[in-house]
Amino acid sequence: MLPPAPGGERRWPAAGGTLVLDGGLSNQLADQGCDLADPLWTARLLADDPGQIRAAHTAYVRAGADVLITSGYQAGYEGFARRGIGRAEASALLRRSVTLAREAAAERPGIAVAASVGPYGAVLADGSEYRGRYGRTVRELTGFHRPRIEAVAQAAPDVLALETVPDIDEAEAMLCAAAPTGLPVWLSYTVEGGRTRAGQPLAEAFALAAGRDEVVAVGVNCCAPQDVLAAVELAVAVTGKPAVAYPNSGERWDAAARSWVGPPTFTAEAALAWQAAGARLIGGCCRVGPATIQALRGRLDRGAR
Repeated sequence: MLPPAPGGERRWPAAGGTLVLDGGLSNQLADQGCDLADPLWTARLLADDPGQIRAAHTAYVRAGADVLITSGYQAGYEGFARRGIGRAEASALLRRSVTLAREAAAERPGIAVAASVGPYGAVLADGSEYRGRYGRTVRELTGFHRPRIEAVAQAAPDVLALETVPDIDEAEAMLCAAAPTGLPVWLSYTVEGGRTRAGQPLAEAFALAAGRDEVVAVGVNCCAPQDVLAAVELAVAVTGKPAVAYPNSGERWDAAARSWVGPPTFTAEAALAWQAAGARLIGGCCRVGPATIQALRGRLDRGAR
């Protein structure tokens, strides 16, 4: 749970500390034998086999993660409706995403649950989160995100993970939708080089979080490991906030071959530099599994001594 701060308010993450996030949920579910070839992706299992999601979270608990990110990334009312799932049941499934992580977290005291809120493009299930610019206004995107954020907020996660955000307009919409919940949030862009996936300068993207008390960290995820350090340095410089960093393994997705290619480049050693630059929430995204998180946990712990 969140560490209490003087005066009773909750501060997250703990001042001066570093929290280890989990790794990719999809790769762990695939390793457990789950078929994710579905427009709902990991969210399909919220309805069809929730025990698999709980087991995947538990694998990261046992690897040493301090924070579990829920399975709601690609979950939305529209996607559930295409499966014949009505709005009330869809809301219950969104809440279940938080409950399953909380049940796994109970195995070890002090683990926090971050409710994943993926971008509009993720729910479309066509890869458009990696380019942004959907042709939707900020107001339209806010209207899209608000109901799903309200649903997961009802399950009382410790923080909202506004993640894999491809452009500034969507970041603004997600922050507007999340504000009424009163929950802390982290804002994490997917980037390539020094720009958002939509091509905007990262300094401009990070500046959106400056001065917003509800934003406890800002940074990047679902990107190449080599893009992390510069982004962390810039996020801290622009916002004065702790950074969040959880890149992919470094392998590349070949859309034509529908397979991952190239060697993994994510290393626990590199994470020490991210930490030194101001990252206080560090983990992995696609293709980063429990073994890598365990190595990250050990390296960060040794570096703290």
